[in-house]
Amino acid sequence: MPKPISQTRKAFFKGAAHALSFFVVIVPFAMLFGVLSAEAGLGPWETQIFFVAVFAGASQLAALQLMQDQAPVLVILATGLAVNLRMMMSSVALTPHLGAAPLGIRATIAYFPVDQRFALSLAEFDKNRSQSVAEKVAYFFGTVTPITAVWNVSTAVGAHLGRAVPDSWGLDFAMPITFVGMTAAMLTTLPHAVAMAVSVAVTLALWAMPYGTGLLVGAAAGMAAGAITEAWRARA
Repeated sequence: MPKPISQTRKAFFKGAAHALSFFVVIVPFAMLFGVLSAEAGLGPWETQIFFVAVFAGASQLAALQLMQDQAPVLVILATGLAVNLRMMMSSVALTPHLGAAPLGIRATIAYFPVDQRFALSLAEFDKNRSQSVAEKVAYFFGTVTPITAVWNVSTAVGAHLGRAVPDSWGLDFAMPITFVGMTAAMLTTLPHAVAMAVSVAVTLALWAMPYGTGLLVGAAAGMAAGAITEAWRARA
């Protein structure tokens, strides 16, 4: 008789299967970064090093745009930090599920701040609360593995094609569609909705600020508004 598959391996393959649905946006998103990197003068190897070092699609694109605009280094770093602050919040949300894992595993998890893995993992863990920590870790890495591989390959393809990719391909649709799809499903509480509304309103109101720094103010205002709303609800 064939050896029965372990629960952790089942969880890994389940995560990998769930991640497949995101390929439709990951491929053009990563290709867009590769194309824009080539247009900005980065070579294929420089683009791959950029990808490995940052490994966060939205902040990669934001930093690349600011580099093209010749923004100050501090503005580039601050913008990347502001865009990635959501990763801190998503990590906090996953801590009750993955916080008991060994330090080395948690450090590895922290390197993969992929929005899709957060959306998939949190939904799975909330639905199947009886899973062990090992199963949750396996599911998490199951979601990350195919996403990382496809993202890497698609970035390399975009970097090599460069200007050969026509505008008619519409690769720039991928980023907004990805974030709209994920955030819409997560707006389940009043603090979340308030944070989203305030951050969008402030960012749009400050659109004329140089180097897109209105985004920094909008992100801070949204987080503050969400925290205030949460505290108000707790007292009520």
